[in-house]
Amino acid sequence: MKISHSGVVQIRDPGARARKAGELIDEHQAAVNELSRLRRAALDEMVSQGMTHTQIAEVVGMTRARVGQLLSSGPRPERTMLGTGELTIAVGGKFEAGKKDPYAVVSAEMLAAYEKLSALARGLGLTSEYEVVPPPGMVDLNRANLIVIGSPRILPFVGQVVAADTMFGFCADDDGHYLVNHRTGEAFRSPSDSGEPVDYGYLGRLPRPDGRGTFLYLAGIHAMGTLGVAHYLHDHLDELYREVKNRRFSLLVACTYEPRKRTIEKVEALTPIHRVEGAP
Repeated sequence: MKISHSGVVQIRDPGARARKAGELIDEHQAAVNELSRLRRAALDEMVSQGMTHTQIAEVVGMTRARVGQLLSSGPRPERTMLGTGELTIAVGGKFEAGKKDPYAVVSAEMLAAYEKLSALARGLGLTSEYEVVPPPGMVDLNRANLIVIGSPRILPFVGQVVAADTMFGFCADDDGHYLVNHRTGEAFRSPSDSGEPVDYGYLGRLPRPDGRGTFLYLAGIHAMGTLGVAHYLHDHLDELYREVKNRRFSLLVACTYEPRKRTIEKVEALTPIHRVEGAP
C-alpha cells in the first residue's frame, strides 16, 4: 500500500520515515521524468508538423522562450525505445568448458554489446542492470524495461518468440544458422562463414508471452553480429524512434568488423524496417 506525504509524517521511527520518504521521492521523480519525456515528444512532433515555437506556445499555454527551453533540454524522446525506468539487460551465457563446477560466462563480444547499450542508456538518463542467463537460456521475458541479447542457439525460449515474427527470423540447416525473410524466402547467410569479416544480425521489439508489453531483442548469426546490432542501435536510435516510436518492429543489420581486434568498423541496415501493423 502506498503512503502519502501525510502518512510519511506520521511514521515515528526516523529511520523508517527517511527510508519511506526516499522511496516516494524516487517514485515521483520517475513519474516526472516520464511526463517530461512525453511532453518533449509532443513538442517535437508539433515542430515536425511545421509549427513555429510561437504557434506551439499559443497551443500549450507557454511562452515562446519556455517552449524553446523545453525543446533543447529534458529527457530525449527516443529513450523510450529502450525503456522508461531502470533497464534489465539480459545476456545469454554458456557454461565454462572443462570445469568440474562450471558457471555461466559470456563472450567478449556479448559483454561489449552490453557495455555499448549500457553507455547508450546512461547518455539518455537511464540506469541498467546486467543479468547473465545461464543454460538452457530460460530468461524471464515478462518484465518491463527488458532488453535481451543472444541468439536463439543460447536462448531457445526467446527463439520461440522470434518465430512469431512473420517477416524476419532465424533458421538452420546442414550449412549452419542463417537469417531469413519469411515472406520472400530470401536467406541471409553470414559472409563470415566464408571468411569475410562481415556478419548479420536481428533487431526487433517483440511481444512478451504474458501479453502485457514488449521487450527489445538483439542477436547476430554469430557473436560479432550481435555486437554489430548493439552498435546499430546506439548509432541509429533517433532514426528508429522517428520510424516506429515504441511499437513492435524488426529489421536485419549488417556489420563489418576488424577480424584481429574483433571491433566493429561499419554498421548498416540490411533490410527496410518491418512494422507490425495493428500491434502496440
